[in-house]
Amino acid sequence: MLRVLVVDDDQALRLSIRSALENTQRFQVDEAFDGVNALEKIGLGNSQRPYDIVILDVDMPRKNGLETLKVIKEIDPGIIVIMLTAHATVDIAVQAVKDGAYNFLSKPIPGDELVKLIKKAIEAHTLISNLAVSSPVFVDEGQKIIGNTSQMQKVFNIIHKLAKVDTPVLIRGASGTGKELVAKAIHFNSSRKDEKFVAINCSAIPENLFESELFGHEKGSFTGADQRKIGKFQFAEGGTLFLDEIGDMPQLMQVKILRVLQEKLFTPVGSNREIASNVRIIAATNRPLEEMMKAGTFREDLFYRLNVVPIFLPQLCDRKDDLETLIKIFIKKFNRVHNKKITGLTKDALATLSKHNWPGNIRELENVIEHAFVLESSNQITLGSLPEAILEAVGISMIDSIDKFQSQTNNLKALASHESTLAVEDNFDDLDSDNFSMTDELDVTDDDTIPFTASAHSALDFNAQKEEFEKQFIIKALKTFKGRINQTALHANIPKKTLLRKIEKYGIVAKDYALQKSDD
Repeated sequence: MLRVLVVDDDQALRLSIRSALENTQRFQVDEAFDGVNALEKIGLGNSQRPYDIVILDVDMPRKNGLETLKVIKEIDPGIIVIMLTAHATVDIAVQAVKDGAYNFLSKPIPGDELVKLIKKAIEAHTLISNLAVSSPVFVDEGQKIIGNTSQMQKVFNIIHKLAKVDTPVLIRGASGTGKELVAKAIHFNSSRKDEKFVAINCSAIPENLFESELFGHEKGSFTGADQRKIGKFQFAEGGTLFLDEIGDMPQLMQVKILRVLQEKLFTPVGSNREIASNVRIIAATNRPLEEMMKAGTFREDLFYRLNVVPIFLPQLCDRKDDLETLIKIFIKKFNRVHNKKITGLTKDALATLSKHNWPGNIRELENVIEHAFVLESSNQITLGSLPEAILEAVGISMIDSIDKFQSQTNNLKALASHESTLAVEDNFDDLDSDNFSMTDELDVTDDDTIPFTASAHSALDFNAQKEEFEKQFIIKALKTFKGRINQTALHANIPKKTLLRKIEKYGIVAKDYALQKSDD
């Protein structure tokens, strides 16, 4: 449950808000009668956050709401603060938002509307939490502030600063580091949060359609323009336009974007009228813009116009300390998506992932964890459920799976007591497609081993022994699962592509084992 502190000198109003929130059964609500009492309850210097949300009145005795807001944000910028007042003024509202309030509302406010607003605030701050996972480095007046999973306070401070300004932002980082996530976190915690966030990938737009896509066009302005169309700038009016991969923007369009940034005006294709633009620009790129400026492919004036507040996202290989935390986040995510209960990963699987360089960064890691979820049959991610490419990249071959396969076979009987049948589709049309009964047709003993039959000439040849093991390993697994490819790959922890390739390499015919018992 989310913890909420309602701060108001009006007891009846406190009770009304408390009732509305508690009726949802999602909030644990506490009360404070003024700013001083609120700060006492929040606890100056406490390391643990006592409240997730503070609903704060402006006009109160002893310490008013604006003064209390500043102290709360100094204590913990991550606390969501929603301001209430019966005498709203534009100046007070602007000041409250600048000082870190999520929103500023006039009394009275219906309970259901307040609950909706709190839900939006939570979603916005969840983006900040995810941003912490992306571990940005924020450059402010020459000082680097590193925000990673162990420094949440600094990450909240980054967003707090960016939310108070309306200047352009340039996000730098390799593909997969979370640049769009950063852009969304900035938008949904800024004064534009109630307006649109519009993302456009500059590398995905044909050069001849770029201007129309961004600025729109009039009917008949070019071949195929059979009706008037508004562009992304007009569509995002009042909100944020995220220009991803801006390093791939054609030079002609760079000039036009610069004009919009400088003059806040643009002209649709085929039109004589200028349209005023009130859009915040957040740009991102993985390209070396400094080198591109030297080569004349990216305009210096546009670079300096965008580079007001740069954020640099490091690659995953440079922040291996965050790997385990990231994996836990993705495991939690895919448990929900795939309705599983995987609790973690084995030591050898974690060690393998730690050795990888992660050229695809966080996006690659997320894909690897989902791949493991699809293949894994136990409650932990094991080495065998990791993609073959990852294993090969860190120098692991099938010979490293000897102990794992022996352990797997020893545990098959225990698995059979929980699974009466397997309904994995057979890869061969002429095999019986009925369910495979493990209890009736599987015979695996604790003494089952994989024989080695290498010749005397190859007895001390590592490669020959390795290949012989692989061949016997696959034959044994196929016998166990009666020639069924999907079941063999799943329960022997062999990626299916690897299994099929090895079957072809060693001339194994899976059908030959369709009717054999495992102890043949």
